[in-house]
Amino acid sequence: MKLINKTAKEKNEKKTSRIVNIIKGTIIAIILSITALIIFSIILTNTELEESTIKPVIIAITSFSIFIGSIISVSKIEKKGIINGALVGLIYIVFMYILSSIVNSSFALNLSSIILIVLATIGGMIGGIIGVNIKK
Repeated sequence: MKLINKTAKEKNEKKTSRIVNIIKGTIIAIILSITALIIFSIILTNTELEESTIKPVIIAITSFSIFIGSIISVSKIEKKGIINGALVGLIYIVFMYILSSIVNSSFALNLSSIILIVLATIGGMIGGIIGVNIKK
């Protein structure tokens, strides 16, 4: 009986560890995004960059941040890279959607938002694939 309880306990601990690592990866991605967006806003303010560069740069920063966050989190989980990486991307996007909805009451989904969601998920999946294959 103790063996069964120990196995169930180990599975529960692994599941908790997986969730914690996914949340850590999401937080890392958010911190990277905030840092990169602050740097981009400083550059945008102090140069003559066109406003048309804002959306593509935000999409690139978001995708890259999720990619890095997924690599870091999934390298610690060491399995199911596509699923766990996609979860990092989706949690990030849901968090940002909620935050954007709170800050901007007229926030709505549009083509740019859908592109961002798709690229965030793909970036997370690719990062997850790389993360699960990193040898320690």
